[in-house]
Order: sequence, then C-alpha cells, then structure tokens
Amino acid sequence: MKEDFLKYQAQTTPHPLAIEISHAKGSYIFDKNNKAHLDFVAGVSANSVGHCNENVNNAITKQIQTYTHVMVYGEFIQEPQLDLCKKLASTLPESLSSVYLVNSGTEATEGALKLAKRFTKRSEIIAANNAYHGNTAGAMSVCGAEQQNSAFRPLVPGTRFIQFNNEDDLQKITTKTAGVILETIQGGAGFVEPQNDFLHKVKKRCDEVGALLILDEIQSGVGRTGTFWGFENYNVTPDIFITGKGLGGGMPIGAFISSQEIMDSLKDNPKLGHITTFGGHPVIAAAANATIDEILNSNLHKEALRKEQLIRKYLKHPRIKEIRGKGLMLALIMESSEIADHVVLNALDQGLILFWLLYEKRAVRITPPLTISDEELRKGCETLTNILNNISL
Repeated sequence: MKEDFLKYQAQTTPHPLAIEISHAKGSYIFDKNNKAHLDFVAGVSANSVGHCNENVNNAITKQIQTYTHVMVYGEFIQEPQLDLCKKLASTLPESLSSVYLVNSGTEATEGALKLAKRFTKRSEIIAANNAYHGNTAGAMSVCGAEQQNSAFRPLVPGTRFIQFNNEDDLQKITTKTAGVILETIQGGAGFVEPQNDFLHKVKKRCDEVGALLILDEIQSGVGRTGTFWGFENYNVTPDIFITGKGLGGGMPIGAFISSQEIMDSLKDNPKLGHITTFGGHPVIAAAANATIDEILNSNLHKEALRKEQLIRKYLKHPRIKEIRGKGLMLALIMESSEIADHVVLNALDQGLILFWLLYEKRAVRITPPLTISDEELRKGCETLTNILNNISL
C-alpha cells in the first residue's frame, strides 16, 4: 500500500506519516498489523465523538437507506438538512439563526467573506497575522501567513492584517471594512487565546464603523473548549459564524451562519449569490445531527474542561515550556522544533498519535476525541512523558 500511496496519491508533504490503516474504533486507530494507536489528534479535531461512533453510524446507515443526494442545496426541503439548521440555531444566540450548509470549513470561510462583502457593499477584509481559515485562494488571502502564501500569489486582493490580541491595531478597522475575520482561538499560530476581552473590543469597533465580525470556530467549536461554541467563553457574539471539522463526527461538513437579514443578501440581486451542489448532503447532515445530540446529551462539552485539567496535571515536564489552549484543544509548546518533531515521531512508534501545528513549530497538538476516557488520557500522557524523559537532544 505504501508504494502505491506514494506513487498514485498526490502528496501534501515530503514525509507523510504513512500508517496503513485497517480500522478505527473509539479512541484508537489500528494499522494493517493490528497495532493499536491511541488517537490524541482526532483527525485534526474532526472526529469529535470518536471513531465509528455507534449513534453516528446508525444515523448514516438509516439515511443512506432513505435517500442520498437528490438536488442542489436550497431547492428541495430535506429533513436531515432542515433538522440540522434548526439544531444549530438552537445552540446559538437569536441573532445567529440562518444557516448555510457547505462541504468544509474552507468553503464556509469563502461563503462568509462573500456574505460580508455583499451585505455591507464594501470590499476590505481585516484578518489576523498567522491565522488559518482554509487553503483555497480566497481563504488563503485572509490567513496572513506569508510562508504559505508567497508561493501562490496573487491571491484575492483587499485584505489588511492585524496582530491577534493587539488592541492598537483595531484602528485599522474603518468605514472601508466589510468584515473582520478572526479565529476565536488561533489554531495554526499555536492555540492562542484572546486576552483582555480582545474579541469583545473587536466587535465594539466593528459596530462603530458598520463592519461585520466573522468568527471562525472550525476548530474551537462543537464542544471542544468547554462550551458548545468557543465564543461563549469570551463575552462576544459574532455577526457571521463559521463551523466545520468536528460538526460532522468524522464526515466532511461546514456551515456559515448569520442573521436572516444578513443572509438574505445572498438570495437576490443577484440570485444564487452563493451555491453548492453537495452542501448539506443528507447523509452528512444526519451524521452531524447525531454528533450534536451525542455531545449535548452526554455533556461532553462540559467534560472537556475537566479532561483539560487531567492533561495539565499529567504533563508537567521541564521540556514543556507552556500548555496553550482550552478544553481539549491544547498545544504543548516545547523548547524547540527539534524536540517537537522528536516527540511526534517517537510517539507514533509507541502507539500514540500526535501531530504538529502549521506555524508554531515548537508545538505538539493534543486534540483527542471528546469521548476519550480518563484512563486513555492517562495512558497517552504517560507515553508522552516517557518520551520526554528519554530525549537526548
């Protein structure tokens, strides 16, 4: 398989981890030799309720046997789609009641940017340095990560950048600004939380100049940070909201959400202001409905904070300079990128799946399924600590 993988499948890096997957269940991924790998990454925050979750699988199976794709998004009334839109709205403030379902977080970013421009009739977007909102040309244009973007310019023009948590930069938001797009917690930059009521101050500035605040919770939403949505922790409600990743319980999905007034600007003058063929796919929507139910009915979002404290308790080591993030969205900041590389690669050999972050090279990602048990957390942290104890770098 590995030879064919390298020959026929387009590669994203020179050195993929290249585990040959057999199956996965709960918090474990099994390779072709039936070796169990404890998953501390969850498909990069996507497998929120574990692998092959029974309720999610049952919902998928039931929907496949009923119907799959029947019409492009927004034309036919399909129960799984409608149920998901209502369910999402029920978890959000009243001002976020109109849901547009798409196929990924990146697509949700693209839709949100178009929506802000269309509603305000402005063209400028403000974004943060070292943000990550996706990898299409439009999404890359608001990422502020020149190490990624320089090879693909020109991107979409009209973006200005601020520094996350820098209040002086808020004056860059003006009456020319259509929208300000920020991650509620910066992901690729190192799981950086907002400080000193920063997001609330951004929203206040947006309101002053008539711009819209877009919050990206593709990673930090769906129960990962102790509340169902991350912004609930930070005294702010966005005008446009983006979700994806963990919403599908391992299936591909995204959504951008706003008020009825703002969202209506996409449906006329021109009609079909934003369209998607497979967005809101009924099988994916069924999986998302089951995922939300699983998290809320089991209080997994609240459990994330308790599990965070276990991880912080277990992972006290001089090689770890800092643990950033909230809930089960944590990054271990090591002394150097070499140590981070050593930890991730050695953990893989020892049956523990860890991963890196995009821009903060000293970071080791810990974003396990929300369903991970206390014992599994202890076991994984013990493996990680043993690796740190034996580093000779």
